[in-house]
Amino acid sequence: MLKTILSISGKPGLFKLVSHGKNMLIVESLTDKKRIPAYAKDKVISLGDIAIYTDEAEVPLHEVLTSVKNKENGEKVTVPSDTKELRTYFAEVLPNFDRERVYPSDIKKLLSWYNILIGAGITDFTPEEEPAETDTKAEAAEEKAE
Repeated sequence: MLKTILSISGKPGLFKLVSHGKNMLIVESLTDKKRIPAYAKDKVISLGDIAIYTDEAEVPLHEVLTSVKNKENGEKVTVPSDTKELRTYFAEVLPNFDRERVYPSDIKKLLSWYNILIGAGITDFTPEEEPAETDTKAEAAEEKAE
């Protein structure tokens, strides 16, 4: 699900990918449902491609969002304004996050994204499993054999 949810640099909020046009994407705001074009010059990133730095490795965003959801029982989170409170809260969600590379602004953005997703009714953050190519080819071969 997060693969089709996009963040566009310079535009507030999150957007759902609706369609592809020539040299652009058609996206729909998750907050007000307005559709706008996102051009090739815009910096667009899928939430499915984002990870958070930890002391050992990077943790995919969907795991962090699921952890926030579990902590908040699926409700929206109140974003702390104080930097120390923000880091304390995030340490409860992801205890081993890299305190050097994860900035308070990153945590605020992540929590605001969580609130936008919950507000839009998106509560399942786990990525869909795509069938492996070899499985698809094997199934096609079996169908031909029958």
